[in-house]
Amino acid sequence: MKIGVISDTHIPSMGPEPPHQVIKAFEGVDLIVHAGDIYADSCLEWLGRIAPVESAKSRFAAVAEGAPRTGTTLVLDLEGRKVGVVHKLELLPIVDEIYPGSLSKYPEDQDLEDELVAIFGETVDIVIFGYTHEAMVETFRDVLFVNPGSTSMIKQSMLLGHVAVLDLNDDGSAEAEVIYLGDVEE
Repeated sequence: MKIGVISDTHIPSMGPEPPHQVIKAFEGVDLIVHAGDIYADSCLEWLGRIAPVESAKSRFAAVAEGAPRTGTTLVLDLEGRKVGVVHKLELLPIVDEIYPGSLSKYPEDQDLEDELVAIFGETVDIVIFGYTHEAMVETFRDVLFVNPGSTSMIKQSMLLGHVAVLDLNDDGSAEAEVIYLGDVEE
């Protein structure tokens, strides 16, 4: 199963729809997972023309995040794997945001699985999140963490950004790749 992963589209402040390169980047995906900061249901409708969409939103979302098909957290059972989706991933022992490399700061004596159960209500194999606008793919303590970054808001500037594609392989493995939209040929 091939999953398009997207976050922090900020529609309409970043434009009327996600960058058109998303269509090509998500060619052939079976599902799209949006990790929040959607703002307008029209964004989900636009993505829905590519593939079915599941989405989460920030628990701190203002009224502007009014897309009615979103929930604060989401757990998807996909190909026998539990995929937890949340906009802002907050791991209590890490006082800063979750950026590439920061999972290594998670204390060895703390139980990551218990904390993820507290967030998602059940054990998850994969965590999809957004919020930081910085793309990352890391496996930590047997959990795959995927943040696709933002499609069009890099370092708080309107620039072409990233999405990710998550492959759930038949052998039970999972891998994700970050795609810079500037590299997508039209």
